[in-house]
Amino acid sequence: MKQLFKFSLMFSLLMVISINLSAQKKKRTEKSKALTERELWLKEMDKMVRPMMYSLAKDSLTVLMPQETSIRVDNKANRVKVQYLEVLGRVLSGIAPWLQLEGGSAEEVALRNQYRQWALQGIKNSLDSNARDFMRYDIGGQQLVDASFVAYAFIRAPWLWENLDQKSQTLLVKSIQTTRRFKPVFSNWLLFSAMNEAFLAKFGYEWDVMRVDYALQQLEQWYVGDGMYKDGTTYAFDYYNSYVIHPYLATIMNIVKTKTNSYNQMAEKIKKRNERYAVIQERLINADGTFPATGRSLIYRGAAFHHLADMAWRKALPKELSPEQVRGALTAVIKKTVESPTTYKNNWLTLGLYGSQPNIADFYNNQGSPYLATAIFLPLGLPETDAFWANAPAKWSAQKVWSGEDFPNDHGADLR
Repeated sequence: MKQLFKFSLMFSLLMVISINLSAQKKKRTEKSKALTERELWLKEMDKMVRPMMYSLAKDSLTVLMPQETSIRVDNKANRVKVQYLEVLGRVLSGIAPWLQLEGGSAEEVALRNQYRQWALQGIKNSLDSNARDFMRYDIGGQQLVDASFVAYAFIRAPWLWENLDQKSQTLLVKSIQTTRRFKPVFSNWLLFSAMNEAFLAKFGYEWDVMRVDYALQQLEQWYVGDGMYKDGTTYAFDYYNSYVIHPYLATIMNIVKTKTNSYNQMAEKIKKRNERYAVIQERLINADGTFPATGRSLIYRGAAFHHLADMAWRKALPKELSPEQVRGALTAVIKKTVESPTTYKNNWLTLGLYGSQPNIADFYNNQGSPYLATAIFLPLGLPETDAFWANAPAKWSAQKVWSGEDFPNDHGADLR
């Protein structure tokens, strides 16, 4: 009887050990299972924007969001005041195409539904003068910029407008109209004014044709060739052609074309320049996902490729670029720009390009500024069945060239 008990006990222990080993093996297998590229993008997007979206939905953004500014800030108090509208516009405009999308895996649908709820409640809170997270649009000129990104979000995701309550719609329109009091800087800022008017035009409100025409005509004067524009009266080798100029021009023109035929010739020029600059952008991405750290606003991280991501999402890539090679290049940029252990501090993005690098920040940067980085996630607005996601991986230009593959020659294009 004693031996039987010992045998039974040993058998039970062996079974427990076996079950534990099996569970550990299963856990290791699940842990080692590689994420698909889309799953990786969703994971990084969620990590980046969740603190902001959740806090705003709970009317706690002004309580929980850090108040970091550049070490060379010009007016700290004012920069902190506007950071909340700044982060709202940048995050929403980056994730808007994904919010607009329908379908996908059960996990992705559930995540999107959660974000849709947070977005609608957060926008409502931002417009409610009785809420802690109420956001004014009349504090200063920076709000002209921030309002345009909010407008951009609604243009990219009409679902947001269609599901926003009527009171909030009215308040949003009045808020965006409020920014007309600010004179834009004679630079890419002209496009911020134009985007606000494009928003009004798209959703059936009276819009200022002159503000749009002035921006389009002036940018035409600033075109310098090879798909690139000056940002004002002088040319700078930075990423503003991607941060703002090309994506804004393409979107504004797409809306204006539905209102008048007078810009058809200009629209064709913009399209060709969009394509050429997309080719240049893709070639700027090194084999390891790094890219030249030149010019101002580098803390926008992956938004250096806002234009390339926008072209991929709009399915407007030129014939020289396959969707899958662009996917690979952008994935490499995402990995590189978030891999530093100091990319986040208490779950919020730090000011820097590769982790926390305070000295890189410009005088106008605050805690909301780096969230323009969400622009790289625009292709999440394409379904997983689209060629961008479904096609087999392919090398991008830098990988081909620097592995010794034969490669087509490149030459500039005037496109005036």
